[in-house]
Amino acid sequence: MSREFNYIVRLHGTNIDGTKMVPYAITEVKGVGVRLARSIVKQLGLDATERLGSLSDADVRRLEEAIDNPSSVGLPTWMLNRRKDPMTGKDLHLLSSDLDLRVKDDIDLMRETRSWKGERHARGLKVRGQHTKTTGRTGRSVGVSKKQQQQQQQPR
Repeated sequence: MSREFNYIVRLHGTNIDGTKMVPYAITEVKGVGVRLARSIVKQLGLDATERLGSLSDADVRRLEEAIDNPSSVGLPTWMLNRRKDPMTGKDLHLLSSDLDLRVKDDIDLMRETRSWKGERHARGLKVRGQHTKTTGRTGRSVGVSKKQQQQQQQPR
């Protein structure tokens, strides 16, 4: 039985290179990391060394359903990227534009409530406790500016 090799496979609105191995190919979908991808492939019983383009249409559909709802495949809830959603209280796994919109909404909520992280986001500063004395400079001249040679080093 010879199947035609698909060089481009479409999953969740993303064109994916069919020549990549299955776990690494599906990480191109925003919201799917290597660990989740390997777990999904293992739970579905697919060969991890197989190329994405050589999968049958039925396997691609199973893969897409598993990416859409990882809990249905038997993965634990701690592998999901949005556990205990503040709005609904449910464990969710968000992908692509849904993930972007939810992150933007979270940042806007932090700004509105005037939390410390919200203040840092609003000012465009580092949020997670990094040092800012020398790094993260944007729009200004880089480097240390010296004062005039201390008036030609006055003798004492």
